Amino acid sequence: MKTKVLIHKYSHAWVFLYWALYLPWFGWLEKTVTTSYHVLQSSLDQYIPFLEGFIIPYLLWFPFVGVTIAWFFFHDRQEFYQLTAYLYVGMTLFLVICTVFPNGLHLRPAVLPRDNLCSDLVRAIWKVDTPTNVLPSLHVYNSVVCCAAVFRSRSLQKRPLVRAGVLTLTVSIVLSTMFLKQHSVIDVVSALALARVLYPIIYVRLPQRRLKLAKDSL
Repeated sequence: MKTKVLIHKYSHAWVFLYWALYLPWFGWLEKTVTTSYHVLQSSLDQYIPFLEGFIIPYLLWFPFVGVTIAWFFFHDRQEFYQLTAYLYVGMTLFLVICTVFPNGLHLRPAVLPRDNLCSDLVRAIWKVDTPTNVLPSLHVYNSVVCCAAVFRSRSLQKRPLVRAGVLTLTVSIVLSTMFLKQHSVIDVVSALALARVLYPIIYVRLPQRRLKLAKDSL
């Protein structure tokens, strides 16, 4: 009986099947887009200094996205569906863009300006995170999406400290992508633009269409 109750309560877990599509596709891109790709660079990139300390918010992106998804999964099924739809549509467009328009950057310094723990963490990240498949920046896109979901959440409206912390972390993550030379300004702007375009589709148009279909079925 308990098993049936849990299956019914968390039936929306089927949404996680998306990763069976995303991970192999992204892995294929990382293996194939290695030398022949369009180099993305803005004239503004040269004015942005390399600051290894931003590796901290950059790494916090991983638990930030994971915890946000988990929180909505356990607390609000409808908002969980909206969040994952917002994430997955953008992530799928990212895969399509990188497939038809292989891209990368040449911004990473050959020698890091300082030798410290943060620099060691940057080197470790660079070994596993190639400077390809960067348009749009998923670090930026997913952070903004999670932040938007938190600020829209009915249950989090009376938790200003949580909202302030999430906003601060989101801004720090966005900046980290540029200060670590992980992304060009182009990648960041394109991610922000994508989030802006998809927001009204996910949170306004789709709910309105579902409501209309529900009324028409009566």
